[in-house]
Order: sequence, then structure tokens, then C-alpha cells
Amino acid sequence: MRETELDPSASPLAAFGAQLRRSRKAAGMRQAQLGALTSLSDSQISNLERGTRSPTLDWVVAADRALGTDGTLELTYWTLSGGGSLLQGFPEYVAHESKAAELRQFELGVVPGLFQTRAYAETLAAADVRRGAITKDEAQTRVSYLLTRQQRLVGKDAPLVHAVLDESCIRRLVGGAAVMREQLDHLAELSERPRTIIQVAPFSMGERRSLALPVVLLTMPDRSMLGYTESQERGFLTRESETVTAWARDYDRLQVGAGSDVASLEMIRTARKDLRS
Repeated sequence: MRETELDPSASPLAAFGAQLRRSRKAAGMRQAQLGALTSLSDSQISNLERGTRSPTLDWVVAADRALGTDGTLELTYWTLSGGGSLLQGFPEYVAHESKAAELRQFELGVVPGLFQTRAYAETLAAADVRRGAITKDEAQTRVSYLLTRQQRLVGKDAPLVHAVLDESCIRRLVGGAAVMREQLDHLAELSERPRTIIQVAPFSMGERRSLALPVVLLTMPDRSMLGYTESQERGFLTRESETVTAWARDYDRLQVGAGSDVASLEMIRTARKDLRS
């Protein structure tokens, strides 16, 4: 029987269904096999893939486990209910982030999402609720989405992550001293992992800091590169070679000027000590 052709752009449910079908086929499973492993019939799996049935979170987690997809389906699931909590263009970026072999990032002002503790992330989301930018439900969705993204850092196919943090990321007080102490301890722990490199660009770099805005560079398994940045209104994902090459060149300059991983770890620990009083 011929399968229905899917259009991922038709709706969030259609995008989830397309990702489900890709993941199922990559695992070499038929719909009936996946259904047997996740307590659904083959017709129910078909409805999910065609975007005519909404999945539950429990089923999505079970499907990720059955297909060995390390949370990819759960990430797609959260975009179904993300609504206004997710910046326009960001889910498209995350879809590529979840497959990247290497991630290079520059951030300033706040700790990057992949490195945030739950308490730090909840503090930022709560601030947006107080400003009226999102609802409480959307704040919970945003934090859950973030924690799901972080699972990839400890998965079997974890990417190489190289982050340069402006010193403001570790000096800006978010959520009070207790929240920041936990966050800085977490950064120190992350920097000890074999596939995570963290550097801090000190304030003393001044005008020599080669990037003025947050940037992410993704290297995909086929070695192609994508770039991502954000404005206040939306995220921008680009595959344009000239732009990505220029960002990569500026990132390399930034990396050279920032503190070494050893010196950066000491900066993080110093910032942590300064919060004792």
C-alpha cells in the first residue's frame, strides 16, 4: 500500500508526523512494529504520521526509546504546544541542532540555554511571565523544551560543544545568589566533560571582541555548516556560505582572544566565590 505523501510545512502536527516517519524508517521498523512497542495499533501510528492524531507526551517518550532517537521526537513534540513561548524561527534551528555533529556558540548577558540549570531557566521564564510576554503555561513549556534539548549533551551521539561566554554571562546576577551559585557550579562541571569546551571572553577584551551579538555555528554530519542568530523578534537560520564563513572567521578570532579553558574555569570559580557573602 502506497504511503500518503507528507507535507511538514502544513502544520506543527504534520511536522511531527513527518519526523516520526523519518525516525521509524531510519530504525527499519514498520508501523505495526512501532505500534506493538508503544501500545498503539498500526492505524493509529499511521494517523500520527499523517498529522491527523495528536500524540501524548508519554507516548512520544516511549517512541523515542523504541526508536533510539535520543529525544528527537520529544523536541518536535514541544513545538506543538510551544505557542508564543518559542521565538519565531527557533524550532527550525533546534531541528538542526538535534542532528549537529559540532556546535560552536558565542553568548553574552545570559548563560546559553544548553548550559542552564532548571532554576536559572525558570527564573528567566518567570521574568517573561511578569512582563506579560508569555503565560505561565508557556513558561513551563519553554523550560521543558529546554531540558529536553539538553539531553542530547549526554546522549550516545552527543555533539562536540565549544562555547565562548562573554564575562557578563557569569557576572550578571540571575535569580539571586543561590541560583547563580548552582549555575556556576554546573558550568564548572560541564567544562570537565570530554566533549564540552567552555571559554570566557573577559571584559578586558574591550573592543577586540570580534562578535557583537550571540551566534551559533552548527557543523552537520556531512560537514556542511549553518549559522544562527537572533533579534528581539525572531531567530535567523542561514545556510548562505559567505555569511557563515564570515561568522566562523570572527568566532575563531574570538576563541583566540578569550581565556583558555583552564583560565576560564578559574574565572567561573572566582565568580562563584564572589557570591559567598
